[in-house]
Amino acid sequence: MRNLGAGTRYQYVIDTGTTLVDRNDPRAREVTNSVGDSIVVDPNAFPWSGNFTVPAWNDMVVYEAHIGTLNDMPGGPPGTFSSATQRLDHLQDIGVNVLSLMPVNEFAGDFSWVYNPGHLYALESAYGRTADLKALVQAANDRGITVLTDVVYNHCIGARRTSRFDGWSQGNYGGLYFYNDARAETPWGTTRPDYGRGEVRTFIRDNMLMWLDEFRCGGMRFDATLYIRTSPLGDLPDGWSLLQSLNDELDARAPWKISIAEDLQNNSWLTCPTSSGGAGFDAQCSGTPRSCTRSARRSRRPATPIATCGPCVTRLPTATTTTPSSA
Repeated sequence: MRNLGAGTRYQYVIDTGTTLVDRNDPRAREVTNSVGDSIVVDPNAFPWSGNFTVPAWNDMVVYEAHIGTLNDMPGGPPGTFSSATQRLDHLQDIGVNVLSLMPVNEFAGDFSWVYNPGHLYALESAYGRTADLKALVQAANDRGITVLTDVVYNHCIGARRTSRFDGWSQGNYGGLYFYNDARAETPWGTTRPDYGRGEVRTFIRDNMLMWLDEFRCGGMRFDATLYIRTSPLGDLPDGWSLLQSLNDELDARAPWKISIAEDLQNNSWLTCPTSSGGAGFDAQCSGTPRSCTRSARRSRRPATPIATCGPCVTRLPTATTTTPSSA
């Protein structure tokens, strides 16, 4: 069907050969809820204004936030993109210039730790609509704050999305777009996408570009990359090459935007250039400073200085670049 207006609700109906199955659009920007309908969105409708310069990476002061709790009422519904916008003046006052959002993908229910994505493209309906998130990004940029988002590519939970999309499955695995052997196993079930399939790699690449282009994020934090680059069978070359291709794409399009790996293994290859065989991330998170902080709280003795605890490894850019008004 053509010329469907913004706000139209729809689903796909797939003929499996033996039955008809209804599915949400895996690329829908909005859904009514995690098991509801897809909603048509005009990606160009938001009235962006001005240019914005992403802070130099070594000048970044990062505040990580959960939209549902950043500015909510105790005992009430979760916070929203709009309520989070009301906290931006406070973040600016305390010197924050990077707002790093925990995942904002649609998940089951209204309350979650948010690392259980059901729709990689759609925003959590309890948090608001695409225009609300774009308004948050615009308001943050107006205050000199860039917005990053967490992306979860190590697993995808739930039916009626990409799992068993065409109705086919093998055993208890996820079907066409997932591994159908031990490589599917993650700490969150047998939910690892098949990174060797071209359709899956394109789907993930386009999702990354959605955050960078449509929502004008200044970069992203990749959740649990250990479970992209490895499986229960050991190293997963499909996953490593996927990470390399994503970082190469980001560097080619917007080298001033940052990619951060949450791997927690202190593996220096993650931040080595892809030309040297590395994954090409600009920075990686280390779990060691957190451990040092906890030990300081439990002991009267001074903790080991963070500088010697294995802080984030970062490749610093040689210059700061202004984001074009279209990026």
